[in-house]
Amino acid sequence: MTRLPAHRVAGLYLARRVRFGMKFGLETMRALVAEMGHPEQAYPTLLIAGTNGKGSVAAYCDAVLRASGLCSGCYTSPHLVRVNERIAVDGRAITDSDFAGAVRDVRDAASRLVRRGVLSSHPTFFEVLTAAAFSHFRKKRVDVAVLEVGLGGRLDATNVAEPLVSAIVSVELDHEVYLGRTLAAIASEKAGVLRAGRATVIGPLKGKARRAVAARARALGAGLVEAVRGTRVVAAGPGSRGSVRLTIRTSRARYVGLEPLPGAHQRDNLLVAIRLLEEAKRAGLEIALERVAVAVAKTRWPGRLQRIPGRPAILLDGAHNPAGARALAAFVRSGPPFVLVFGAMADKDVRGLARPLFPLATDVVLTRPRISRAASPDELARRAGRLAAGAHREPGVGRALGLARRLARARGPRTEVVVAGSLYLVGAVLALLGRERERARRR
Repeated sequence: MTRLPAHRVAGLYLARRVRFGMKFGLETMRALVAEMGHPEQAYPTLLIAGTNGKGSVAAYCDAVLRASGLCSGCYTSPHLVRVNERIAVDGRAITDSDFAGAVRDVRDAASRLVRRGVLSSHPTFFEVLTAAAFSHFRKKRVDVAVLEVGLGGRLDATNVAEPLVSAIVSVELDHEVYLGRTLAAIASEKAGVLRAGRATVIGPLKGKARRAVAARARALGAGLVEAVRGTRVVAAGPGSRGSVRLTIRTSRARYVGLEPLPGAHQRDNLLVAIRLLEEAKRAGLEIALERVAVAVAKTRWPGRLQRIPGRPAILLDGAHNPAGARALAAFVRSGPPFVLVFGAMADKDVRGLARPLFPLATDVVLTRPRISRAASPDELARRAGRLAAGAHREPGVGRALGLARRLARARGPRTEVVVAGSLYLVGAVLALLGRERERARRR
């Protein structure tokens, strides 16, 4: 009998966990990390929540920590092409063998808990990955770990950690079925990352959201740092990657020559990251803040306003909620004409996504990534209503991308292809482009 490689065994175990979907509550995670000897306590952590921008803030922080000479672990979600992307140490994704070992450690711990009746079933996909990240970071003896909250905050699996400093980057309407249907309700869930006696940095939250977080901070005795308060941001000319070079002055330092990731919204994300790092340094982490500009210039966050050169060029952006769609629309509005390839999950506000984007596109191609939660092109068209009048419908992502490329070439040499609406769609397109490059290399 052929024995499966260890990473395949880990993959099969994870695949079985997917069907259990999402689960709110920390009981399983608390039992799991206790059984594993509390790997999440082996290093200080920075815990980052938010509707949008939390991944970018995690990427900025990880880059600065590494530039400071620290061994940094970084846990993010979702992945775009390979699940290994979610768990990285010193900027490198976990290897297949280390991934298999980390998942095996979680599986074995879960099996013991199930046998003893502590757990009624094995953990979910996200719980397994979170515990695997904790375990891997302990094995690699990281100096610090940056953790991106998966969903919400209060009941997210990452929240079993005791962060040195936390952040809430933004609060917008998204995942209302799970988090609540008002900004205040969603903010209250995200405020679960606050800790008594420790600082939490918040981005420019809207009134009701800010008040909900502030109320939780007062009740808990947590420190609240508003990223924009006491700071000055000055544009200092064009940057080298489609962004604007910035000078940022906070109450603690002055940062010159900053080149954030593309998009006006990245100014707020970068400011949150800087204030988070300042608070972490104040709490005892040895962070070289003088290295911020160098680290920020090297920061990459794939799938978020990521431009792929070619004829036509392709711009990739998750833009999976209305706020993200508005940010993308602001970015592309003054750029070249584009054909939009659009796909979204069935639980998303499709009309809210379509409203800022569809009118800007010369053509719209509706498609569906191969994931059970994704809406079909017909459903997207129905929910977008008149905004989708004349839109092309192509269920296969490969065919949809091919059609968009042909339409873009027919529109003229400046016309680009924009892929948006879901990070799962962005990941599918990145995988297609990777296979294209591999075939071209072999020829």
